Amino acid sequence: MLLALRKDTLNGDPESLHQPLLSSQRSLVNSTSQVAIVGSNVSPIESLDYEIIENEFFKQDWRSRGASQIFQYIFMKWLLCFLIGLIVSLIAFCNNLAVENLAGIKFVITSNMMLERRFLLAFAVFFASNLGLTIFSAVITALIAPAATGSGIPEVKAYLNGVDAPGIFTVRTLFVKIIGSITAVSSSLLIGKAGPMVHTGACVASLLGQGGSKRYGLTWKWLRFFKNDRDRRDLVMCGSAAGIAAAFRAPVGGVLFALEEMTSWWRSALLWRAFFTTAIVAIVLRAMIDVCLSGKCGLFGKGGLIMFDVYSASISYHLAEVPLVFILGVIGGILGSLYNFMLSKVLRVYNFINEKGTICKIVLACVISIFTSFLLFGLPWFASCQPCPLDAAEPCPTIGRSGNFKKFQCPPDHYNDLASLIFNTNDDAIRNLFSRDTNEEFQYSSMFIFFITCFFLSIFSYGVVAPAGLFVPVIVTGASYGRFVGMLVGKRTNLHHGLYAVLGAASFLGGSMRTTVSLCVIMLELTNNLLLLPLIMMVLLVSKTVADAFNANIYDLIMKAKGFPYLETHAEPYMRQLMVGDVVTGPLQMFNGIEKVRNIVFILKTTRHNGFPVIDEPPLSEAPVLSGLILRDHLVTLLKNKVFSSTPRAIGDDVFKKFTSDDFAKKGSNKGEKIEDIQLTEEEMEMFIDLHPFTNTSPYTVVETMSLGKALTLFREVGLRHLLVIPKITGRSPVVGILTRHDFMPEHILGVHPLLVSSRWKRLRFRFRCLGNLFSGF
Repeated sequence: MLLALRKDTLNGDPESLHQPLLSSQRSLVNSTSQVAIVGSNVSPIESLDYEIIENEFFKQDWRSRGASQIFQYIFMKWLLCFLIGLIVSLIAFCNNLAVENLAGIKFVITSNMMLERRFLLAFAVFFASNLGLTIFSAVITALIAPAATGSGIPEVKAYLNGVDAPGIFTVRTLFVKIIGSITAVSSSLLIGKAGPMVHTGACVASLLGQGGSKRYGLTWKWLRFFKNDRDRRDLVMCGSAAGIAAAFRAPVGGVLFALEEMTSWWRSALLWRAFFTTAIVAIVLRAMIDVCLSGKCGLFGKGGLIMFDVYSASISYHLAEVPLVFILGVIGGILGSLYNFMLSKVLRVYNFINEKGTICKIVLACVISIFTSFLLFGLPWFASCQPCPLDAAEPCPTIGRSGNFKKFQCPPDHYNDLASLIFNTNDDAIRNLFSRDTNEEFQYSSMFIFFITCFFLSIFSYGVVAPAGLFVPVIVTGASYGRFVGMLVGKRTNLHHGLYAVLGAASFLGGSMRTTVSLCVIMLELTNNLLLLPLIMMVLLVSKTVADAFNANIYDLIMKAKGFPYLETHAEPYMRQLMVGDVVTGPLQMFNGIEKVRNIVFILKTTRHNGFPVIDEPPLSEAPVLSGLILRDHLVTLLKNKVFSSTPRAIGDDVFKKFTSDDFAKKGSNKGEKIEDIQLTEEEMEMFIDLHPFTNTSPYTVVETMSLGKALTLFREVGLRHLLVIPKITGRSPVVGILTRHDFMPEHILGVHPLLVSSRWKRLRFRFRCLGNLFSGF
């Protein structure tokens, strides 16, 4: 669902040569919608305060801190990173353990019945278990935590960009994300658990950063140390890095993925803490997997997480292979962009269905599950049986959960190659596709059918109301495409089919996800072979470049479809032609430095603004001057504590003794005080409040003639919520307006200036965007 927009139009003939391109629109109200689809529900959204509010109270609080408190502040950052890594790694291990055993039991029972030639009963077990797991996941997601729907990466990415979406980091969301992901992935839906692990890591980090959850009695006072969005943002970033590291056992890849794809701001100190977090993840997972090597993990087996160390073999390739790898990357980029296009269209249809209510969400999930079960069980019947190879490295046919040689309906000493891919978990299917010395084990038709099935099933499975990731389905689809290309090339190359599967997975990831460095490192950590580095780098660069010519990466498309006001790195070309004064909207609400309580209460109740300029006028100053900016939450805190005076006078430093830093600390999600909760008498309404000690006296300001593109760069790079616009000419009001996130949205700008959407501007925007996308990876 795109951002809703009221179509404000200008009077007059747009074709008139005498009409100015830009006209003053400051009386207009920013009408862009401030709601978005969070998970599967439409919810109101706000921005986050990543700017440090430097008022007198904040300065005095920091001056009063000793060396021990500063040490405690630094120590707590590292301690929380340690706890994030520990908790996320344990969750990831239990998640994989549960999926492997749930799905493994289902496949073992089904396979045993197939061996006994009880085909209808085998299908009934397969169908019923898939449907039951899907219904369970859909019900708990739809009824308990709709924000847990999907991968969660778009929501976390929007949060790290400054968008505060309600409910994405609550205890309920964390619980449903874990349980729902286990059951949904085990139900044979073609979805992954890597994306939900990123969201899970971010939830753990956010809950630790705010000291737990008061609602469920899970609070720890010693953890309630970080009182602003800036510190919590850093923890969430470390949590998202830990999620990727835990999903793929790729600690360096997790850090790079958070840097390249997730976060919008980066500092060298944050790099150290993120690396420390992922290192803890790697150590804990290695220790837990050592336990499974002794066979104590049930059907989890003796392997690791995902497909680590699946391709640790010496390889050799020559210059003649480079053109083939280049073509592989080109096709992967085209397929990746087509995948993104189709997925964004399907999500729009699903959003329309989900708006009908909870029942429709659950029914949609059931329909997809039923279709998936019929398709997965029926397709292997069309594949011909193959005789078992004499030099097979494992028993043929495979008896048990995983393996390359599933018997299915075949006679003795034969196997069904398509069933060997379908009747396995996604992780085992990837191992089969990546495996070496298996050039003769799969047929052309089976590999092509498997590729088409994965391509479309992953698109239709993602949008259901359940925790679902895209990483693993994209890897499976790309690996099947790459292996099919390797089979077509045949013996005309030194590269065997398993290596082509690795390169195909990399090319499809590059074409869909559009990251390069992090995906390259993740693929290397997965395959445990540095010899693949040049080839993986090539296919990623080629596939990303080709795909960027068509559309954006998949997570940006999902964020746009959900309606998140995400600020891009680069400004649109037309923003360079506009000044900030051209998009400032009104009316502007301001307070005097010493303001009457009644006026404050009235403005807070009649507006939804979160920041207000504070102006000093005579006799406090010779002329009206800007004193600073004060936040809504701080005003509510002052009203709650009733720091009033009967006359309009300044208050001394004694007022600071009535407050602690916790009073002005940022509360957890949806826990802040509301103006409607404040009860005041008529006498108190006539009193005054001195706002100066609690006003941010150094807010970021720009002159009204600054270009909108330059203002966007400042707004995004610093992580602002409010940007004050001041006049170029003195003698006017000290503040022209306030720029917020929604003022930089194209929907708002083109609504204020509709002539920018003329055919000429459309052509220019298209050309600049294509050029920018084409060269953004270099």
